[in-house]
Amino acid sequence: MKTLPAPLGPPAHIAPYVEVLGEALATRFFLAFGGSELYLPRRPERSMVVELTGPDKAAMLCERLGPGIVRVPIPKPWLAAVLERDGQSKAAIARLLHVDQTTVRRWAARARDRNQLSLFDL
Repeated sequence: MKTLPAPLGPPAHIAPYVEVLGEALATRFFLAFGGSELYLPRRPERSMVVELTGPDKAAMLCERLGPGIVRVPIPKPWLAAVLERDGQSKAAIARLLHVDQTTVRRWAARARDRNQLSLFDL
């Protein structure tokens, strides 16, 4: 079974989350909150974010993203690459991300071929 190479780095739209939370916690964060709007208060006390990240990381995330309502992205291709690198099967990833298994395979193929020059880039 082929595995994906480690992602080169998170895409720009999720980089602040990954930098503050770290890759493993950011993965759990996106799986829990991806696609939703979250309120990030200046002083986090009791919230779903604090329950997942802890108060220190929640405060750092608020400082980095700014207080208020943020829309949490759903970086499915990045999540698939991280999860497969961590040993999850493509079938398990497809179930977790609510996508077809062929979609996970296509993302894996793109990740492997990202360093290959395209005929149309010449």
